[in-house]
Amino acid sequence: MDAVVFRNESGKTELLLIQRKNPPYKEEWALPGGFVDMDETLETAVNRELLEETGLNNILLKQMHAFSTPGRDPRGHTISVVFMGILKDGQTVKAGDDAQNAEWFNINKLPKLAFDHKDVVDMAISNIDL
Repeated sequence: MDAVVFRNESGKTELLLIQRKNPPYKEEWALPGGFVDMDETLETAVNRELLEETGLNNILLKQMHAFSTPGRDPRGHTISVVFMGILKDGQTVKAGDDAQNAEWFNINKLPKLAFDHKDVVDMAISNIDL
């Protein structure tokens, strides 16, 4: 599962991305996320991954969509349930775990994204309500 987190900074909408520490797509930008552990719900897993990779906590995340196109992950057929939320407080991001960097990007100036995350972000932007 993946987390799409936005914030409104000085009148501009920004998206949180992590720079991957490991293959596949090592050093490329992606949404925070990962795999669900056997004893977790989707909601618990997305919040855990967001905290581990960015340091963000207590963000209201709502399930947005499931992405299941074969080939979206070179490691094998992977289905991602994507959650979306908006940072409403002044938390700062700090990369950790599988992320070597975590940064906010203006949604009009996004870097090239790993996996199918451009499709995910495009859908999220069309559904955002700041």
